[in-house]
Amino acid sequence: MLEKFRAQARARRAARRTHADYTGGVYGSLLAASVVVGASTLGAFPRLELALLLLATGVVFWLAHVHAQLFGARMAQRTLNRATVLHVCREEWPIVEAAVPSTVAVLVSPLLGLDIQGASWLALAVALISQMGWATAAARRAGAIWRQVVLTDAVNLVIGLLIVALKFALKH
Repeated sequence: MLEKFRAQARARRAARRTHADYTGGVYGSLLAASVVVGASTLGAFPRLELALLLLATGVVFWLAHVHAQLFGARMAQRTLNRATVLHVCREEWPIVEAAVPSTVAVLVSPLLGLDIQGASWLALAVALISQMGWATAAARRAGAIWRQVVLTDAVNLVIGLLIVALKFALKH
């Protein structure tokens, strides 16, 4: 019986991977980049504050997306039950996951000898690279030809450069 349960769990995980939606990862990476750019004066513990801001923003937006899915489109289509709620929570979780690499970059920045400005730029670079990684993975998973993958990456690069330009314009 335990083996049957494990086989079913493996089949469910494989099905989720097959139907993976990378929208949350791309969105979450853009969100993380925006948080880094938007974080102005931080207090006495700027790295910790920026790391917490990144994670908290990811969680808040994840909750907003779960709420929108559950009480927007999903509610009109079917009744809510525990399985539906858990499914939507898992579906939107990449928004939070996308904040983790930038958060880690901020936290390890002292080991690299970076001041808070350097940590901010490192976190921004990690967020933008992650954004392109999620977009590339989504395009490849969707069966896009290499030309479409390159186009997807180019669009994401332009969006990333707009965020960098915003950071320069805000001078932090």
